Amino acid sequence: MAQQDFDRAMREGLADAVGFVLGALAGWWLGRQFGIDFIASTDWNAQQLVGLLLIVAGCGGGRLLARRLMLKDKP
Repeated sequence: MAQQDFDRAMREGLADAVGFVLGALAGWWLGRQFGIDFIASTDWNAQQLVGLLLIVAGCGGGRLLARRLMLKDKP
């Protein structure tokens, strides 16, 4: 039982890490496609905040998607 709990926790941790990183990169890429580069800018204005929101939304969406894909059909 303890081994199953450990395996599940490791899968969840891996899914979270992969989802956060890939989701953030996807959000940053999407922002760059719209002409918003939050990472390279030194300004704080509405456009940069939209870029930040895209990155944060990408983190959450990537985590959710990675968990669903990696933990599908697992106890």
